Amino acid sequence: MKLFRLLCLAHVCVALAAAADSSLPLRDGEQLKYRVAWGIFGHAGEININAAAEIDDGVPHLAVTTTTMTRGVLSRLFPFEARGQSIFNQNTGRLMLLTETSESGKKRTNTAMEFDYQKSVAQFSDFLNSSRDRSIDLPPGGDPMDLIMSLVQTRTWELNPGDARDINVVFEKEIYQLTVHALGYEMVETRLGRFKTLMLEPRMEKTPPKGMFKRGSRVHVWIAQDDPRRLPVKFEVEFKFGAGVATLIDYDPPAADAAALAQAE
Repeated sequence: MKLFRLLCLAHVCVALAAAADSSLPLRDGEQLKYRVAWGIFGHAGEININAAAEIDDGVPHLAVTTTTMTRGVLSRLFPFEARGQSIFNQNTGRLMLLTETSESGKKRTNTAMEFDYQKSVAQFSDFLNSSRDRSIDLPPGGDPMDLIMSLVQTRTWELNPGDARDINVVFEKEIYQLTVHALGYEMVETRLGRFKTLMLEPRMEKTPPKGMFKRGSRVHVWIAQDDPRRLPVKFEVEFKFGAGVATLIDYDPPAADAAALAQAE
């Protein structure tokens, strides 16, 4: 179903890639849970994101895993479930591996993209259809991430209304350049409280529009400004036939912060 495929994208649903910025979008132990609404369906689905530190060949990595699924009535009409994982090198902040699997009725996907920054290429592999395998030259202008992880990454930026910043974003087997615009401040009410947020919109304006942007879709994210955690409290994807809105309903802090709080108590 397009709604959840879009909200998941690489099924690692949480940062617009920051050029020359080694900050990671999440920290070890951090978890976010979103409820997705679409039209008359107030609980159409869920997005769960968690980050865990790991060591691979002596190199510290951060694995960000996202699961996405339809819920309630919609799960019977349009069953959809996906899992994605982004593996970041914690020393450089770079995305090293992006994997995604999904299942919707009889349709299944199982893909991966591995990044070689020394050779400036990415290798896309489709494990269900090898004819789609391809090598992709990495574009200039910053290291890529999937769209939602890129949107989460914006929590580490210092943007003001009217500012804009270019990023490179992975869409399935391609890497596109987008420009993120800071539109203005808005108050957003969530289960976790009321937040003053900065509303951001990525646009494909420096290259011919492709994919959902060519079809007129728009994406927005709201980043809390009056909270030190700078949480991405809401995402929205607009279609010609409606909008899918993901609102933050639960949050667990990084493991280090939780441990420090426990000691203080």
